[in-house]
Amino acid sequence: MTLQGPSIVIAAMKSVLIRVHPSHPQKRLVDQTAEIISRGGIVVCPTDACYSLVCQVGNKAAEDRIRAIRDLERGHYFTLMCADVSALALYGKVSNAAFRLVRMLTPGPYTFILQATKETPRRLQDPKRKMVGLRVPEHPFVHALLATLDEPLLSSTLMNDDAQLPYAEPDEIVAQFGHAVNAIVDSGSIGIEMTTVLDLSAERAVLVRSGKGPIDDIADLE
Repeated sequence: MTLQGPSIVIAAMKSVLIRVHPSHPQKRLVDQTAEIISRGGIVVCPTDACYSLVCQVGNKAAEDRIRAIRDLERGHYFTLMCADVSALALYGKVSNAAFRLVRMLTPGPYTFILQATKETPRRLQDPKRKMVGLRVPEHPFVHALLATLDEPLLSSTLMNDDAQLPYAEPDEIVAQFGHAVNAIVDSGSIGIEMTTVLDLSAERAVLVRSGKGPIDDIADLE
């Protein structure tokens, strides 16, 4: 499928390579990426913890393409990347205690499990617990991208299933996924340490996965 617009063509079998400055991403390249996503594209995007596949939250076709690329079962749940805590709170119910913790840890390499609000599409929620994963990343490119789009992004870590580790090198990503995505944003090598995952759906925070984000200062963590 190909979507054509005045300044860009989206083709599922040919990706655009977008090389950005790692700390000061060029606005025209942020805008180019935002246009690709807005027109239904899938982008490999740098974050503060690994490269991720991202698309619009409400685009079911793009979501299904990500599932196919990663060979994900229906039981796999995506993370919503948000520009700030206010945007995060639109999709996850945040208690007063959880709000203080989220404010302390964001932006940063943390994923928070929260009870989903009615704004979260049902297909993105855990069907039994009605939970959703949310995060506010710190990487300058994705931060600028979220601000430009003015809406969250659906995301899934770009994993090397054979090694059970995330892809870290842009050249390898191009070789492996250049045929399957609409754009790859090259911000240099990021590393393979994933986010720290915290379940904030109950009274006390529960550590689900220890990752890049430190947890030493979280006093109430179980």
